[in-house]
Amino acid sequence: MYNYCTLFDKNYLIRGLAMYESLKTYSKDFHLYIFAFDDLTAKILKEMNLSYVTIISLNEFEDEELLALKPTRTKVEYFWTCTPSVIKYCIETFNLPSCTYIDADIYFYHDPAVLLEEMGDNSVLITPHWYTPMYDQSAISGIYCVQFVTFKNTPEGMEVLEWWRKSCNAWCYARFEDGKFGDQKYLDNWPEKFKGVYVLKNRGGGVAPWNVQQYDLVNHSTPMLRDKKTMKLFPVIFYHYHNLRFLTSGKVYLGPYYLPSWVIKNFYIPYILHLLKLNGELEKKGYKEDFYGTAVLPKDLEFIKTFARLNIFSSFFFYLFNKLPEQFWNISNGVVIKKLQYVTMLLVASNNIIKFSQEE
Repeated sequence: MYNYCTLFDKNYLIRGLAMYESLKTYSKDFHLYIFAFDDLTAKILKEMNLSYVTIISLNEFEDEELLALKPTRTKVEYFWTCTPSVIKYCIETFNLPSCTYIDADIYFYHDPAVLLEEMGDNSVLITPHWYTPMYDQSAISGIYCVQFVTFKNTPEGMEVLEWWRKSCNAWCYARFEDGKFGDQKYLDNWPEKFKGVYVLKNRGGGVAPWNVQQYDLVNHSTPMLRDKKTMKLFPVIFYHYHNLRFLTSGKVYLGPYYLPSWVIKNFYIPYILHLLKLNGELEKKGYKEDFYGTAVLPKDLEFIKTFARLNIFSSFFFYLFNKLPEQFWNISNGVVIKKLQYVTMLLVASNNIIKFSQEE
């Protein structure tokens, strides 16, 4: 039995449900603990009576320490603060041998058990960002991503988890400060600081918009990718749909990264259609809330039409920029780097804003 946990509110409800359905499709033996971060989400999830799922409400989960911290953090910062506490709650409350936290906006394409088996006898599993050089934010956002992280109920595993929980309770904000950023930068030195911490090697465990440019699609039905640098093939275990936003205009913004057309066609479009389907099912049940987490177009992209004609050059400039040595992109806070990244964001923006409707 593989135990997973996640947390979300109504703004990520359909993404969380999509993640669950993808997990259910590929995982043979699992249980998912969902922490509902508002009353409506808890109500809907309990009514759905999902298989292999336990719903935990805030009333059940929040302790005095978290409640005292809550007014001092933004909503996002509080979510991040709670991540290690959620894992610890599951392990201790349900006496689990291990528990893996997964972000609500990831989507499985294979059984993630292969990732857990890779860690062997180690007590903690962490996943690298594997940034494409020009998108490398390791210095600020961290080497590792809190998207899929496992802790075993062993002395070594619980030592790391408790240290992380105390650290997040003490400081967890959406800004870079004194080598910290949210709950994520804390992971940077775990392999050196603690025993039993394993860094995932399987590239399929963490395909994301900040690294997908390094791969080619070999088989879309599996899906199978090829690393352009090593030429190694690997199946996609999960894709992280970070920064995807539904806009007030009725369109969907895929984020600021350069996404090859095959990525949009084979990953984003099917995923968005799944989200639309789930939202439609909730509407049929009488729920008319905004479950998309609808947002306005980022201010930087308000003049998107101005750059639409330049979109044909996006792949050229991306190719050109990535010919620069990796050391160039590793210069922290470089003004030139930020300007180049901003240019590519503008160039790809029109291609990354697409129109969808419930009828599709």
